[in-house]
Amino acid sequence: MTGQDSTSQVPRRIVRCPRCGGNSVYAASNPWRPFCSERCRNADFGAWASEGYRVAPAAESDDDEERPPNG
Repeated sequence: MTGQDSTSQVPRRIVRCPRCGGNSVYAASNPWRPFCSERCRNADFGAWASEGYRVAPAAESDDDEERPPNG
């Protein structure tokens, strides 16, 4: 062990905030990463909670139409 703090030698990585597009430090020192602030993190969480983001349904294949219903 050299006695130096290993975190001081790690370069800070700057990424784009997924909410506002501003600069955000992607490091353990940023408690809201990958967001730039608590405000952006909460706004994004609110969009998920109110179903503002949705995953597209899988496309149905032709095979599904030919099968008789279960029951």
